[in-house]
Amino acid sequence: MKVTVRDDVKSKLPSSKYGIIHYKDIIVGASPQMLKGRIRLFQESLHLDLEDKDMKDIPGVAEWRSVFKETGTDPSRYRPAIEALYRRVKKGQFLEPFNSAVDLNNFFSMKYEIPFGIYDADKVIGDVSIAVGDETVSYEGLNGREIKLSKMLHTRDGEGPFGSPFVDSRRTAVSEESTSALHVVYFKPSMLRGECEKMLASISEMFLQVHGGTSEYWVLD
Repeated sequence: MKVTVRDDVKSKLPSSKYGIIHYKDIIVGASPQMLKGRIRLFQESLHLDLEDKDMKDIPGVAEWRSVFKETGTDPSRYRPAIEALYRRVKKGQFLEPFNSAVDLNNFFSMKYEIPFGIYDADKVIGDVSIAVGDETVSYEGLNGREIKLSKMLHTRDGEGPFGSPFVDSRRTAVSEESTSALHVVYFKPSMLRGECEKMLASISEMFLQVHGGTSEYWVLD
């Protein structure tokens, strides 16, 4: 699978970096009890940390609000996924377990303060690119709504768009039937390439500990 960054993204976001992890031969199921407990404890700790914080004071949220502005998206109307997660946790609306892949994806996002997307790689058609949408681009989101991607950073394949740092699509959602997955990591633009590579190694290792299988990963900029 080839993944590229389109020229319109490079021109609008010259410092942006993206992590790609391709998992194969994985087994997705209900999260193990130990993982559920770890994620719950993390959310409880994060809830306390966020009590007296403004979202704009969290570095990852602030950087991704800036990214949205740079592509022409209003981050007050369309919040980056990490901000939406943090707002839920701040209110005490903790995430309930869904499946092991999605649960880990959300955990990584909260831990590293950045948007993540995880997709069933067998539902991704052809090569993938990271692009900025126009007024014709949309998909059905995981929330059941039509997500319009005008001026929105997103991932797309041969069938069209399937993910974004806002809300992902239903078409490529990971389920317990998934045996391969594509992980997209939306790094903070301020991060150095070496930091990004170390983060991908850590993410991949933990994911494989839970799901088995193999992985390959790389940084795009």
